[in-house]
This record gives sequence, structure tokens and C-alpha cells, in this order.
Amino acid sequence: MTELEAAQSLLTPAAVRSRAHEMLSLALDGDLTDWRVDLARLEPVADRVAAVIRSQYPLLQVPFHARWRHFLVGGQDLWAQLSSRNDWADAAHRARAAFDLAITSVLLDAGAGPAWRYDDRATGSITTRSEGLAVASFRLFESGAFSTGPDPLRADNLSALTTKALAKGFQVTDTNPLLGLDGRADLLRRLGDQASARPDLFGLKDSPRPGGLFDAMAARATDGRLPAPIILEVLLEALGPIWRNRLTLGGLPLGDTWRHPAIKRDDATNNLVPIHKLSQWLAYSLIEPLEEAGITVFDIDGLTGLAEYRNGGLFMDGGVLVLKDPAQQHLSQDVSRPLIIGWRSLTVALLDAVAPMVRERLGVAEADFPLARVLEGGTWATGRILAKERRADGGPPLNIVSDGTVF
Repeated sequence: MTELEAAQSLLTPAAVRSRAHEMLSLALDGDLTDWRVDLARLEPVADRVAAVIRSQYPLLQVPFHARWRHFLVGGQDLWAQLSSRNDWADAAHRARAAFDLAITSVLLDAGAGPAWRYDDRATGSITTRSEGLAVASFRLFESGAFSTGPDPLRADNLSALTTKALAKGFQVTDTNPLLGLDGRADLLRRLGDQASARPDLFGLKDSPRPGGLFDAMAARATDGRLPAPIILEVLLEALGPIWRNRLTLGGLPLGDTWRHPAIKRDDATNNLVPIHKLSQWLAYSLIEPLEEAGITVFDIDGLTGLAEYRNGGLFMDGGVLVLKDPAQQHLSQDVSRPLIIGWRSLTVALLDAVAPMVRERLGVAEADFPLARVLEGGTWATGRILAKERRADGGPPLNIVSDGTVF
């Protein structure tokens, strides 16, 4: 296997899942330095998740875990309202705009920090964390801040986005600080540069923009059907170069892939652990605009759970994941540390383990209740509830040093 082939093997959801379950096996055997796993605690966690799903969705009509849920504010569906006011040329035109919005919003959706909030005067709502970031990014998109004009609902001017403009749009001040502001603005600028560099992916039919990825994915559909893992694979190819200071192999950027000494191979992928959290969150978020444009997306569970601090916090706060050195919980943790990589990878495997237990409690079949619904209903929501029960600020159980591009 060449280095390029080795790199490509890591850019799939199957690789994320495989190495996550390997990490879990190592932990269960006591072979991880930082973590031990108490599987007996998984039952009560599943009980809690199922109870939260029933309380929030009594009829069990749970939507997919996607960015679109965060555009529902104060009883208003912001995207539905905006979309209904626009005169779309066709379904593909609308889908490209939806891709522009989802991609920019998700890439801005790393942890905001406990002090930041967004005052949305149009709805009279004040939101924080992921929901606040969603509304702030929506308003920026709606205003045309990402567009060259005259059509504001496009993101073809990202290369010109300034940190100052992003700060203004996100209402950042000394008293309303947002974690990783510079990193977020830089990420969108790099996305704009990458779109211009790869018109084959981002826009042969139009000016290069994130929305052009709709056409790239539609072209990979067979008889109008597209496997969900293909969405991620296109995203990983398209977005790989936008991440700064990440690993490369065979000249190929590896994105959200990190080194962990416990994962051993006798090839170029030795110690490498792919996670691809933001890209998978984005893949889930692109399913709906694809389907609204007439493309059927299947094999949803070919994607994995999301290794972010709500799901990871669920297992820590629920007692499933236990630090071998409790003092580590109070220290600042860089995202590249094996402790954090192990936590994130274990989270992916444990989501696979808890999902069938939740379905059993709800009396639903896997085909009707894929992982995307378990996450939404679900593990993410329960992780947030447990965080609020255990910490006054509702923050993550670990003190993570973030540049705004991972968590």
C-alpha cells in the first residue's frame, strides 16, 4: 500500500468506526494509559437517553441530527421562511443555497465558550453555544455577507471575509467573547480559496462556492440514490486542505486525524486515528437538501456518531468513561493530546454500543430509527442535560484548548 493509498483509507467513515472500536477494545483490556471503561454504566445511560427522547418526542418522530434543527428559533423556522421568500430557478438552485448555508454554518460551529451569546432581534431570542452560532451564521448568510452579490443567498466571497466582519456578525465584544474567532474566520477564508482552486468540485456549472458540492454529490448518485458515506468522502476530499496544521500523508491532508500511540500498524497509518467530526456533522446536515432536490440518501448508519463534547460528556458524566488520573479533569487539554483523541474515539464506539440499547427501550427498529435520530433525540440532548446537572456553566467535562475548528 502506497502512502497515498494509506491516506485515502483513512478518509472514510468505515475507518473512523473501525479504529474507534479498536480503541474501545484496548480500553476494555486495560491497555489505554488515560481511560478505563465501565460498561455496566451503559445501561443507565441508555435508560436516560431513551427517557429524554420520549419526553422531547412523545410520538418518536425524531428528525435527523442536522444543522437545520438549530435554525428553529422561537417557534420560527428561519430557513423555511427565507427559502419561501426566494424565487428559485429550480430545485438545484435551492439546494446549492442550502449547501452554502449548511457548510458555512457547520464550519463555524465549534465550541463557543460559556460567556458568548447572540441576541437575535428579529425573533427576540437570546441564544448561546451551538444554537447561538447557528442563528448568528444564518443572519450573516441572509445579509449577503458571504456573497459577491447581487444574489445574497450564496457563499462565493468567503476568501474576502475578515475577522472584523465575523466578529461584528457574531456580536463579539470584550464582554461577549467567542472562542476561536480568528480560527473560524481563517477557516472560511481557506474554504473560499479551496473552492477557487477546485472548480471541478465546487462549481463547474456556476462560480465556485460550497454550494457547488451539491452538483458533485448529485453526479455520484445512481438512479437518484446516493449512499451517505459518499457524502462524507466528497466532503473530505473537498475540505481537506482548509484545515491548518493538520497531518498529511502521501501529500494528502488527513483533516480531523490524529496520533495515538495505542493504535499500532505496520504501515503508514501507524498510530493514526481518524475522527472527522465536523465533516460528519456536515454530512448529516446535507442529507435533507439532497433529498429535497430529489436524491434519495441511504445507508445513513454508514456514517458514525459524532465525537464532540456533548456525546463525549454523556459517557463521562454517565460514568462509562473514567479518567485513570482524575486530576487530568482540571487541567487544560490540547486537542492533539492522546487523552483527548482517546476520549473522542471511544465516544464514537460507545455511541454504536448505546444506540441498539436505546432502540430496544423505545421499541423501534434500526431501519426506522438510525443513529442520526438517536443522536438528535438523543445522546446529544442528554449530554447537555447531564452537563447542566453537574456543572454550573453547563460546559464540557474537560477543559479543552480549542482553535475553533475541532469541538
